[in-house]
Amino acid sequence: MFAELLGQGFLFYLVITVATLGVLAAFAFVSGMIRYIPNDRIGVVEKLWSPKGSVQLGLLALDGEAGFQPELLRGGFHFFPPFQYKVHIHTMVSVTQGKLGYVFARDGVDLPAGQTLADNARVSNFLDVRGFLQGGGQKGPQRKVLREGTHIINPALFVVMTQEATYSMSLDAQEADYYEKMRDLLVQRDAFNPVVIKEIAGQHESDQLAVVTVMDGPALPKDELLAPDVGDAHNSFQEPEQFLASGGRRGRQERVLVEGTYYVNRLFATVEFIKKTVIPVGYVGVVVSYTGRKGTDTSGTEYSHGELVETGCRGVWRDALMPGKYAFNTYAGKIELVPTTNFVLMWQSGESGSSFDGNLREITLITKDAFEPQLPLSVVVHIDYRKAPMVVQRFGNVKQLVEQTLDPMVSSYFKNVSQTHTFIELIQSRSELQANASVDMRERFLAYSLEFQEVLIGTPKPQHGDTKIENIMSQLRDRQIAREQVETFAQKQIAADKQRELNEAERRAEKQSELTASLVDISIKENHGAALVKAAEKRRQEVEALAQAEKFRQEMEGTGRASAIKAVGEAEAAAIKAKSEALEGEGSDKQLMQTVMLRLAEAFETAKVPLVPQIQLGGGQDSNAFSTLLSLMSSLKAQELAASQQNPKT
Repeated sequence: MFAELLGQGFLFYLVITVATLGVLAAFAFVSGMIRYIPNDRIGVVEKLWSPKGSVQLGLLALDGEAGFQPELLRGGFHFFPPFQYKVHIHTMVSVTQGKLGYVFARDGVDLPAGQTLADNARVSNFLDVRGFLQGGGQKGPQRKVLREGTHIINPALFVVMTQEATYSMSLDAQEADYYEKMRDLLVQRDAFNPVVIKEIAGQHESDQLAVVTVMDGPALPKDELLAPDVGDAHNSFQEPEQFLASGGRRGRQERVLVEGTYYVNRLFATVEFIKKTVIPVGYVGVVVSYTGRKGTDTSGTEYSHGELVETGCRGVWRDALMPGKYAFNTYAGKIELVPTTNFVLMWQSGESGSSFDGNLREITLITKDAFEPQLPLSVVVHIDYRKAPMVVQRFGNVKQLVEQTLDPMVSSYFKNVSQTHTFIELIQSRSELQANASVDMRERFLAYSLEFQEVLIGTPKPQHGDTKIENIMSQLRDRQIAREQVETFAQKQIAADKQRELNEAERRAEKQSELTASLVDISIKENHGAALVKAAEKRRQEVEALAQAEKFRQEMEGTGRASAIKAVGEAEAAAIKAKSEALEGEGSDKQLMQTVMLRLAEAFETAKVPLVPQIQLGGGQDSNAFSTLLSLMSSLKAQELAASQQNPKT
């Protein structure tokens, strides 16, 4: 029984104890007497009431007033008087490796007019809230940024923005909207990442540089475009306070950033990436500086086209930049590229010899005979690199030099020359005109600090729609073709003669042995002929002598025979006359027949004609002695011809 009572009493005591502890725990929780904070969290203490009352100025209670307290609580159990304190647990600020965190102070001294960011020259420790506020820390965005790591910062006073999160106490709608706009601005400027300029294989990132524009500090003086360089104390704009202490000013800076990593507060300074200036081989860069101190003219008294100043002064620098790569701030000036190698200017539509003659066209001429051809030409020019600044100072750049000076000068020169030549002369004397132009234009180019090298004149051509010049050209071509044809025919004739000589030589070579033999034979025959000629000559002389003797003999014999024949004839005539007279009458025909037959008998005897006739003479009623005689003579002649044909050698 006692044991039961004892057991019931213990149980009752246990229940009472547990209930009491529960009530005490509930009371402690409700009253805020005990709070546990994890080791990876921080606690912001808010004092609910205080005999000193509420905070009168500022956001945090620095003198024990009611409100947010400047000190933070770390991990573990913490005990407070009941119903006097409230603890707000928050995460620690964490900045990722290689990133930046931006701090905004919700309380502190107001920024003065013209100041963009809070000054951290005197107070820069965001962990010491009391020291920050009592030391004159300014409210608003801070110039100092947070680097990688974990930071124990009171979110009641500071709002910290990282790429991943915004660390702060609960904000009202208006304040939350402000910080949201600030985050958008930071994202737009890529502010959570450092400025990285590096070389990437296969890309041209190494040819970049960053132009810095500072958003805070004193304004630039009048007529200044860029803030001057203030040295290296500010560590390439990564330490804003040092930059301002060195005399830095707001605005676009003359100094640029090159390869490297820079943790620049993008609310303090923005960056703009531009390309480095590359001066290729064959060029020099003439610097026209927009900033710098006023320099002294170094061009000399004879040069009256402007000032040439020392490097670093405002104006055209006397010394040009040699080929290479330069981290030149293009907002501080410009670099005019001037070629130092020979370059060609072409006055011809659709053709270009360099980057300076894109607007040049053929020169329209007026010849002495009123033709209006277009003359294409090319001019080779060289610029001494030491005179390149003078060219830029005088003309601005090479393109303006070509279009505003060289083009009118060259066009005027050739128009003047063309007026003293006809169109045909202009074509035929092109080489002479080119040589004269080279001499005349060299002096003119020297007046503009240029070196004239050569002029190349093309063939004049007609303007669009002009057929007269084409007709002249056609006539010249036809005339030339005719000349060439004459020359061709002459050459063909010479070739034919040479071909004949070659053929004869080849045939002579082929028949050389025969030719030699024939020449020997000809020589022998010539010798034999000469001997025959001499023998014939001797024979002729002998024959002439014999002929003379024979002639004399025959003359003598003829004379005697003629006398004898004459005497015989006279005697026969007398006899015939006597016979005729005797035969007159009936017996005359018989006597004539007898005489003829006698003569025939004598003839047969002399000619040895056979008694049996081989030729039968026809007769008829009309035949007589004369016709019979003619027939006989014809037959004899025919036999003689037949005998000669049978024996031609006889």
